[in-house]
Amino acid sequence: MTRIPYETSGEPNPLRALTLDRLRRRTSMKWRTRPADVLPLRVAEMDVPLAEPVVRAVTEAMELGDTGCPVGTAYAEALAAFARKRWDWDGLAVERTAIVPDVMLGVVEMLGLATGHGDPVVVNPPVYPPFYDFVRHLGREVAGAPLDAGGRIGLDVLESTFRRVTAGGRRAAYLLCSPHNPTGTVHTADELTAVAALAERYGVRVVADEIHAPLVVGDTRFVPYLSVPGGERGLSLMSASKAWNLAGLKAALAVAGPDAAGDLARMPEEVGHGPSHVGILAHTAALRDGTPWLDAPLAGLDANRGLLAGLLAERLPAVRYRPGEATYLAWLDCRPLGLGDDPAEVFLEHGRVALNAGPPFGTGGAGHARLNLAASPEVIGEAVRRMAVAVERAGHRP
Repeated sequence: MTRIPYETSGEPNPLRALTLDRLRRRTSMKWRTRPADVLPLRVAEMDVPLAEPVVRAVTEAMELGDTGCPVGTAYAEALAAFARKRWDWDGLAVERTAIVPDVMLGVVEMLGLATGHGDPVVVNPPVYPPFYDFVRHLGREVAGAPLDAGGRIGLDVLESTFRRVTAGGRRAAYLLCSPHNPTGTVHTADELTAVAALAERYGVRVVADEIHAPLVVGDTRFVPYLSVPGGERGLSLMSASKAWNLAGLKAALAVAGPDAAGDLARMPEEVGHGPSHVGILAHTAALRDGTPWLDAPLAGLDANRGLLAGLLAERLPAVRYRPGEATYLAWLDCRPLGLGDDPAEVFLEHGRVALNAGPPFGTGGAGHARLNLAASPEVIGEAVRRMAVAVERAGHRP
């Protein structure tokens, strides 16, 4: 067997395991989109070695030549077991799941089942920019119900949006981001129950993107949308890709509530041909055997949240940052710096550090930037230093 490159017992925090020189040998989007002098904290990839069970599963597949077409329910069974252990949820029924190529392509398929051409899809901006792109590519209309000032779902705003988009008997769907990207907000059971009640009242179908579900920190509890009263008609997309850094090993699961099983059954069979067989093996291994590994980067990410807050207070005190309860993303309110709608452009031009621009996230994104916390403390420190230098070079007060 080829040597496994990472054992969790040898490094309690995998975010500290790799040097920048080694990371720059990677050929993924995060490391090859910008010139080598740019510090990349934009693309949602983690700077970690892979979990040992994942490496073993993929290595064994390579040695066996096991690179054919996917089949079976092992992925769904592993996710169901993970959900029982991690979220105390036993309602993930394997028979109400289907493999899909990845979460966003799964979202497209679920929205295609729940809506028709031209129908509105409600989102909560500021939100993951591909929501807009994929929804519009599907031929649906995007309707915004912005988060409130605290980064939470404003139920009054959501209800008025539901009322407006369903006027005249129109069909509509609600694309829920849970946990929320970019704010890191974890929706509570009460909030999701209220969402389900509104969806039922207005006949809106809920499709939940729950890709960040395993990345919840501390005592905060992730609540699957399908687990709340009224969530029975919902559809969810889940994956191990974000939590175990497996974006390049394509696979995800569509999960239906009890009253949405018929919708999922209508999904074309060929959609299930899209996921990578090796990806499914990797995701299954992560969910089944990779929980001890996951706890290490979660602890590291929690420490990085505190580190970032302290560094910003010291070097860029005008930047407003509320540490999220989930994801490895930090949403930075840079408006007090006076850098315009796109502070990330200033950070890149004058500091050679790449963050996500805020405006593509929609309403509430202007003047903001998103920073990827899944890096070593040294990289986080260097990023803030470069951001402060950029502000000074641009002629503004930090």
